[in-house]
Amino acid sequence: MPKYTDSELASFEKNFLNYKPAEVPEELRHLPDRVSESFAGKTIFITGGSGFLGKVLVEKLLRKCPNVERIYLLLRTKKGSNPKQRIDTIFSSVLFDLVKEMHGPEVINKVIAIAGDVTESNLAISESDRQLLADTVQIVYHAAATIRFDESLRKAVLLNTRGTKLVLELAKEMKQLEAFMHVSTSYCHLDEKVLFEKAYPPPVDPHKIIQIMELLEEPFVESIAKQILGSFPNTYAFTKCLSEHLVVEQMKAGLPCLIARPSIVIPVWKEPLPGWTDNINGPTGLLIGAGKGVIRTMYCDNSGYADYLPVDITVNGILLFTWNYIGNKDKTRQICHLTSSQEWRVTWQEIIDIGKSIVVNEVPLNGAAWYPGGSMKSSKLLHNICVFFMHTIPAYFLDAIIFMSGNKPCLVRIQDRINKGFEVFEYYANNQWEFRNEHVHYIRRVMNAREKFEYTVDGDDMDIRSYFRDCIMAARIYILKEMPDTLPRARIHMKIMYCVDIVAKILFFGLLLWTLFSWSDTIVAFGIGLINIIRLCFGSVLSAVTGNTTADSILNNKEL
Repeated sequence: MPKYTDSELASFEKNFLNYKPAEVPEELRHLPDRVSESFAGKTIFITGGSGFLGKVLVEKLLRKCPNVERIYLLLRTKKGSNPKQRIDTIFSSVLFDLVKEMHGPEVINKVIAIAGDVTESNLAISESDRQLLADTVQIVYHAAATIRFDESLRKAVLLNTRGTKLVLELAKEMKQLEAFMHVSTSYCHLDEKVLFEKAYPPPVDPHKIIQIMELLEEPFVESIAKQILGSFPNTYAFTKCLSEHLVVEQMKAGLPCLIARPSIVIPVWKEPLPGWTDNINGPTGLLIGAGKGVIRTMYCDNSGYADYLPVDITVNGILLFTWNYIGNKDKTRQICHLTSSQEWRVTWQEIIDIGKSIVVNEVPLNGAAWYPGGSMKSSKLLHNICVFFMHTIPAYFLDAIIFMSGNKPCLVRIQDRINKGFEVFEYYANNQWEFRNEHVHYIRRVMNAREKFEYTVDGDDMDIRSYFRDCIMAARIYILKEMPDTLPRARIHMKIMYCVDIVAKILFFGLLLWTLFSWSDTIVAFGIGLINIIRLCFGSVLSAVTGNTTADSILNNKEL
């Protein structure tokens, strides 16, 4: 594992906090930015704009396409905040600091909240707002969805599938509509081990499923959920698959529809802020759990890999395919894969090794419960045994100490969440898919040099280790609220945890050897007794078979 001096680590921390994306090189500025030009004067409607991908999409549109006319975000009242207040909360994020610095804080005035709810009838949009959208919108990005894999089937259908149907119905009212982009997922046709950029038939009629969910109560739906899901491992994949079919229906009917199938969307790679995320889903959660010493074992094939794509590359792909459809009038590429595994792959073992090296040597997390360690298991039984001894027992033990100290126990609850996460993770970690992405290769060929610089859709210059380090640093700051000035103390704590880990292992194996030695006489006596029982039983069987030869003589090899 690499070692770094204090000055090298301090330099990294300073550069991270003062990062600025690279500007367009002088020699490329004479080239047109046709992508930005295709959005000039356009009015855009976005669902899911308050989500992880949605925020990055809004930021990129404002930063690269400042001549956009208007961006409407569908937002519902949440936690006592009305849609206008939620807009203010969204733009208070550090994610938007760069765009406000480049174009002035007034740039956010281009974004207007539309009160509504994807789960409600007619999207719960007022008649006046619905008419406004119908009269002015040219481009729709439908990204609203629940990404909880353990979401109840009824809720997932009403939000993901019926919600898509309702947004499509709204889009059909838009008089100036030029493109409707549905953000799907590459993991929604799981029976296809090789997935092509084309439409696939749904497992059931989505319209009938919507009707069933509207009529039945949730407890009853949950009782028959497994039968409805069939081979689908979770409600997310099932409902996104059905949603795609609704879009394809309208595509065939003449609505200008596009489907983007991103793989697992992970934190920002380059811009506007390396490593930024607003959640701990995917590998970020694994790295944090392992870095805190909480996750000690995982059940998966360590040579396998998953398909990940940084959110800024995903957003670039979405904008590029919109431009290709509107600006280049390309109606032949309406379904596109935004994936990475055709070009570069990172195995689960590499993720764990790189992540452990970073949290041990460079960016340790505060208050690590134990020294990062553990391993991936190819045996489900061995994994479950390790979960019991390394996760469950320590969680109850530490919660007891926390309770006796007068605080509220939390580790058992956290461990339950980790176990649920394992259930989702194991399915995807122990299966492999191939996603063909020829349309991305085509887009790269029709882009000019400036567009390739400003809307990167490749990972040619990606340094995996540097990227993971940025992800952990950003998660430390923006998710865990652990500021860089706490790093020196965290590094000291990590060294202490290393010593504690070594001492604990020595004590454990010492106790094991002492126990074996203390019970050695008993173990030997038990072994001799077991051998005698086997010898006696085996001898009786041989006596019955041979008749004229004693069992003892056969066992002692004297008569043969």
